[in-house]
Amino acid sequence: MDVEWLIIADAAQVVGGKLYMLGGGYDRVTLAKAPPAPHSMSVALSFLVPWNDTNVKHEFQLEILDGDGKSIVDGKGQFELGRPPGITPGQNQRTQLAMNLSWNVEKLGSYEVVARVREAEKRFPFYVVAGQSAAAV
Repeated sequence: MDVEWLIIADAAQVVGGKLYMLGGGYDRVTLAKAPPAPHSMSVALSFLVPWNDTNVKHEFQLEILDGDGKSIVDGKGQFELGRPPGITPGQNQRTQLAMNLSWNVEKLGSYEVVARVREAEKRFPFYVVAGQSAAAV
């Protein structure tokens, strides 16, 4: 099992196995007002599931950590991926998920999105910076 990728976006959803994103692929969140400030974003992620791990429920965790390693957002979920008709025996499969998150940004600086499933883990660093109006405060 592998966490294939993580992408942060303004909004994301998965419909019919396809990922739809708005404002995705950035690594810098610019706040309009000084912290503490509410912030909403989406995290799109993909798991690559080996043949022998299909038709089984898997638990995953998605977390946002601040620069000190403190957990800011902690979400958990499950997925189960079946084998579609006609798939080649032994073939890996991809499943995509989108999680919409709202959190309170307490400070500027570095953050990290972490996704875990079984022993696999993927990390994506991003930064929260002050916008022009937030910097003036």
